[in-house]
Amino acid sequence: MKRDIKSIILLLATQCMINLGEIEDPIIKKIDIKLEKAEVFIDLLEELKCKTKGNLSDEENGFIIEVVDNLKKVYKKKSKIGY
Repeated sequence: MKRDIKSIILLLATQCMINLGEIEDPIIKKIDIKLEKAEVFIDLLEELKCKTKGNLSDEENGFIIEVVDNLKKVYKKKSKIGY
């Protein structure tokens, strides 16, 4: 695995997707929605985005923005359903 900013973003995003119930939890082998935990990963990605502002390439910056925006959309959808 590459050791770059995209790998960090993907690691955090994957954990978020597991907690949003979009990916099966590999430990318990089932979908388990935990919105509070998903929110933590979104917040971490937001913090990473803020702390790296001006230090990322255009491609990396676009990637983190797209990932965070997509995760927020899924979170908003799931939280409205009432999990």
